[in-house]
Amino acid sequence: MLGFEQTQLTLAAMGASGTWAWNIGENSLDVDERFAALHGLDAGQALTGLPTEAFFKAIHPADRARIKIAVAGMMAGAELFSKEFRVVSPDGTTLWMHGRGQCERDDYDQPRRFIGLLVDVTERKRAEERLRIAQTAGGVGTFEFVDGHATAAVSAEFCRLLGLHPASVLPVQTINAVLVPGAQPILPDARSSHVPETLDAEFEIIRNDDGQRRWIARRGEILPEGSGYRLIGVIYDVTKARALESALRDLNETLEERVQREVVERQQTEEALRQAQKLEAIGQLTGGVAHDFNNLLMAISSSLALLSKRLPDDPSLTRLIDNALQGAERGAALTQRMLAFARRQDLSPEQIAVPELLAGMRELAQRTLGPSWPLDFRWSEDLPPVLADPNQLEMALINLLVNARDAAPRGGPISIHADLSTVEAGELTDLAPGHYVRISVIDRGSGMDAETLARATEPFFTTKGVGKGTGLGLSMIHGLARQLEGTFTLQSAIGEGTSATLWLPESRHATPSPGAAPAQPSPPVARHNLNILAVDDDSLILMNTAAFLEDLGHRVWEAASGADALQIIRTTPDLDLLITDHAMPNMTGIQLAEQAVSERSGLPVILATGYGEVPTDSTLRVVKLGKPFSQAELEDAINRAMSE
Repeated sequence: MLGFEQTQLTLAAMGASGTWAWNIGENSLDVDERFAALHGLDAGQALTGLPTEAFFKAIHPADRARIKIAVAGMMAGAELFSKEFRVVSPDGTTLWMHGRGQCERDDYDQPRRFIGLLVDVTERKRAEERLRIAQTAGGVGTFEFVDGHATAAVSAEFCRLLGLHPASVLPVQTINAVLVPGAQPILPDARSSHVPETLDAEFEIIRNDDGQRRWIARRGEILPEGSGYRLIGVIYDVTKARALESALRDLNETLEERVQREVVERQQTEEALRQAQKLEAIGQLTGGVAHDFNNLLMAISSSLALLSKRLPDDPSLTRLIDNALQGAERGAALTQRMLAFARRQDLSPEQIAVPELLAGMRELAQRTLGPSWPLDFRWSEDLPPVLADPNQLEMALINLLVNARDAAPRGGPISIHADLSTVEAGELTDLAPGHYVRISVIDRGSGMDAETLARATEPFFTTKGVGKGTGLGLSMIHGLARQLEGTFTLQSAIGEGTSATLWLPESRHATPSPGAAPAQPSPPVARHNLNILAVDDDSLILMNTAAFLEDLGHRVWEAASGADALQIIRTTPDLDLLITDHAMPNMTGIQLAEQAVSERSGLPVILATGYGEVPTDSTLRVVKLGKPFSQAELEDAINRAMSE
């Protein structure tokens, strides 16, 4: 016993947390004060011997069975005891102990006494737990490998990263088995004599548990050990980082291309904006020119009409007058095209069934083109209607067909297709999202190069010879489409032909035409001896309008401005009708009409204008008369105005 006490003192001085001596033959247990305090045992009893069950009293329930098995092994003859387990102290604190002991044998080699000590390893265990948590949270697995060994010490996170079952030691062969074929090993094979120069490397693996392909990075140090070496390092997942690096590499490789594409797109956008601004400016100019030209034609045609009534019946003179009138009519047709480009022509929109329109114009179109250009009409029968002026739309399609014929002078088929298309936001610059009826005229003629295609819808631009085209056909069609809230597109290539497409918004419900009263032919009612006020700031137009009216038997008052006209209205109570130009300085025709009707309720008004559009910001109902007009058209307008 004295020897045991000396041993206890020695172990206590070395920092042991308790010692024990298990007397197997007597089945009693001797412990020191530290062991007794740790297990909550009476210190006095500890000196006189305790039941052997006291050894297990403080061991954590989860570890107790394991330690009992180990102790049983010692009783059966095992020589060494080395286990780590938890104990619960009297105050409830859980501590980690490392128990180390051995079995003393008698002369017959039978176990006589089981002695040992406890070493508190709680701090080490807690540090290991903190490290494990840090490794798991950071996704870092650790390993340690000694040259020549077939196994390596690893952490639980190391196993998880490779998709292996958690273990503290793994065979090197198992670790390297997760690599893709042909890859360098993560750890050297025991038979390899090659000493790695660095542990910095990356490996592609196939995880053992789920089969995922991942990239693993290895970092660490190579430490000399005897004639060999020791590897201590970590591994971590770099799959996402490699993907980002790859994406960045691809971005850098395509950077120049993307910058070039962005520059081209920006240049195209700027060019489209300049083109739109140019066309808008030309449209404004064209509309103004058309208005002034209409006034000139009005002066010429009305003078010729009145002159023809006053000249003797001389065929040679009549032929000259007729030629001049035909020239004026051709000029009027040209101004209509100019107004169409400027989107100012007078439209009478109504719901149109496109299949019926195409079927109705088939024969006319074929006769117009001739037999060398067979027409192929195709359309969907369930097309929704569109809101458009049927005459203007038919004229636009005939114009496109004539262009298609001219592009193939030797003949060839021409297709007219109509279908329904859905336009998404941003798909076509000029169109709002929605459903559109597309009417395409497709030829297989000479086609256009990029430069010609870019200018094709410019007014007065033509590739036809002198006298064969005005250059207003496509610009008129483009203006018509925009006026109908659609658009017009061209696709063409040299030697492949051209596809010209009108995009018109569907119209599911009938919509009345806004603006002036519809110009329906009035019944021939004789209306003579009316008192009529004629207003126009152009003296030539005013003079000829008055001459037309007087020739029809009416009494005429003339005014060159809105202010003069109002003065006449206030001083002439028996006026029957007001005929006024619209585009006048200081006071427009609509403004004059509104003021006149407010002062003279029920006064009929005829609005004469060289512009095609009808003002829409007024609720006043007027009869519209487009310039240039004939005497018969003037008389018809008077009948309509007086009939309302």
